[in-house]
Amino acid sequence: MDASRSVSLVVPMYNEEESVGHFLEVALPALARHAGDWEIVFVDDGSADRSAALIESRAAAEPRIRLVRHERNRGLGGALRSGFAAASKEWILYSDCDLPWDLEEMGRLFRAAEVTGCDVVAAFRHDRTQEGLLRLVYSFVYNGLVHVLFGVGLRDVNFACKLFRRRLLDGVSLRSEGSFIDVELLARLVARGAVVQQLGLDYFPRTRGTSTLSSPKTILRLLREMGSLAGDLRRDRRPAAS
Repeated sequence: MDASRSVSLVVPMYNEEESVGHFLEVALPALARHAGDWEIVFVDDGSADRSAALIESRAAAEPRIRLVRHERNRGLGGALRSGFAAASKEWILYSDCDLPWDLEEMGRLFRAAEVTGCDVVAAFRHDRTQEGLLRLVYSFVYNGLVHVLFGVGLRDVNFACKLFRRRLLDGVSLRSEGSFIDVELLARLVARGAVVQQLGLDYFPRTRGTSTLSSPKTILRLLREMGSLAGDLRRDRRPAAS
């Protein structure tokens, strides 16, 4: 364990009562092994189940577990923006509550940042075949479009595993309320000169609860936000290019 590592693990959740207990069983020992100073910031995005109550119960015994609550469901972007704003440590690490990657890998994420001196480590999924052909095609087209439009040339922009320095958010105004938040975050940081390192990880499909991230409603919202923010993000690139 490197005692100098300081990290806020930000976890958005919506109706995740089946996942939060297992998440903490994995997250707490992983954080203890890989960081000296840490906190977990859960953002309950208007859940209708016992997600928030379960977190409050665990937080009563572990003050490094914190809970931010939304009265209504805002979406992934809204939840992450609240979590980023509440984070207090040097680094921010983002993961979904259903554990799409092994949190023990945070040691590799930190090591990649330490070896390369980068500002952002963006993970990508080694094997996505379990998601089906349609999801693979959609992801390939989407990542390519993001590269062309916004200059973010990453293999897997929407994967819920990103480690970045919290100070990079100073003066950055994130606007996305939906799943476009990943692209907006990366595009704005890259435009400000952030150096990004990619790292491949094993991917684990959801086994608890229900995902809404690939629903038609979520995809339409993502495309609407892409259209509304495209001009703003392209203007962001100009100072970096000059």
